[in-house]
Amino acid sequence: MDEKKDINVTLQMEQEGKSEVVISVFSIWKGLKRFFILWIAAAILLGIFSILFSALYASDQNKRTTALVSFTYKGIEQGKDPAGKDFNVKDSLCNPEVIQNALTQLGRPTDELESVRAGLSVKGIIPSDAMDRIITYQNVYQNATNGALSAAQAMLDVSYYSTQYQVIFDYSDTSYSSDEAVQVLNQMLDCYRSYFFEVYGYNKALGSAIDAIDYSSYDYAEAVDVFSRTLTPLADYLDQLAEEDTTRFRSSKTGYTFADLASAVETIESMDLDLISSYITVNNVTKDRQALMTYYQYRVDSLRRKRNVARERLDAITESIDNYEKDSILIFGNGTDNVNTTYTQASEQYDKLISQKISAQKEVSTATQQIDFFETRIEALEDRSAASREKMERVEKDLADLNEKVNKLLDDVNATADEYYENVAFANAYNVLVPASSSTVGFIRSLINGAMKPAVMVEAVALLVYLCAAFIYGLRLEKGKLPELEAKPEDKSADKQTEKKAKS
Repeated sequence: MDEKKDINVTLQMEQEGKSEVVISVFSIWKGLKRFFILWIAAAILLGIFSILFSALYASDQNKRTTALVSFTYKGIEQGKDPAGKDFNVKDSLCNPEVIQNALTQLGRPTDELESVRAGLSVKGIIPSDAMDRIITYQNVYQNATNGALSAAQAMLDVSYYSTQYQVIFDYSDTSYSSDEAVQVLNQMLDCYRSYFFEVYGYNKALGSAIDAIDYSSYDYAEAVDVFSRTLTPLADYLDQLAEEDTTRFRSSKTGYTFADLASAVETIESMDLDLISSYITVNNVTKDRQALMTYYQYRVDSLRRKRNVARERLDAITESIDNYEKDSILIFGNGTDNVNTTYTQASEQYDKLISQKISAQKEVSTATQQIDFFETRIEALEDRSAASREKMERVEKDLADLNEKVNKLLDDVNATADEYYENVAFANAYNVLVPASSSTVGFIRSLINGAMKPAVMVEAVALLVYLCAAFIYGLRLEKGKLPELEAKPEDKSADKQTEKKAKS
């Protein structure tokens, strides 16, 4: 005779004295079949709703476009700009001037500037190895004992400054389409390149020294001094660039190296200026003799005061050197030689004093030479008659030619230095690694990725509810939802005694 076989699920309470709950798997299966259609319908509806809601939310959240930029120059690893000052990347990148230039070049109204700027944000990217190192330092600091606390603190004080930055443009508060937002961001980053070179490039190096020279308001001798004061810082700057330039850069625009330009400055100083100055002095060429003599006397008085200060400093340094006790080294005699030898050696401070003395002596010597030069000019003006008109015209022509030559040299220096900074010194100082883009495929992918997680969670909850409902339904199919608890032995004896009393 076939017996009906079934599988039961037994639930036993852990507490002593509690009964077991037995439920048939067949009953649970009935519940699963009963609610299957309902579960499928609910799962589909909930899935569609969650996907639509997530897509709408993601669509609103995805009104942003991003780009990746990098800075590569000496000092960026310490958070400094090329000038050695603290570098605020966001303030620099999102400068109103940059945004305005971008909007102007795109032909968009400049009143959009504030809304664009409000939607911009900059996020530094920290490499994984740097992040791991920072976390390690933090763990060492937290677990350090009192004895190692100072060392751990020193490790924790190590800072990391990003060299790559993510520029994010959230255009949800603007009327821009995706393509328009991408266009604005990319144009802004392109305009920033010019802004970066303008702020940190050549144009800030010389200041007013590179301006065109207006010599016409000066007397002839004064004009020569003006040219000389302009060429001196220019020569120093070119020498500095020539020393820094390890590539021996030659401009494709001017054809010059910095050494070539420095040599040109030296030629103008030693040839053109000296010839004009000598001719003016020998021939007593001046527009106003008395005014020129007053100017020369002013220079002499200024130089004498400068020389007196230098002489006082020289005397003080000399006295310090004379009274300075050098470090002594005693060498003892060895063997039968009982003679000890003492050597003296100069310290770093002593060497510094010697260097200061040489500098002061040079100042005194230079001032004396200049005083003699101007006093000679004063004597020439006093002893000789004024130059003829013909000689004055010659000097004017020579000064005009010199002015043209100097201005041409300044233009060549500008062009060469600008090209050098852009193509060599700052070639990789600022780069757009990944420009902003508006990819439809990427947008759809982001929507799908954003909707998948909530949809899976909703479906998981629906499945759990479905299984619980089937289990509860199976319980209800059993004859007894929960079997009554068996009475305890003492309770049974008490019941028997009660029955006996009732019968008697």
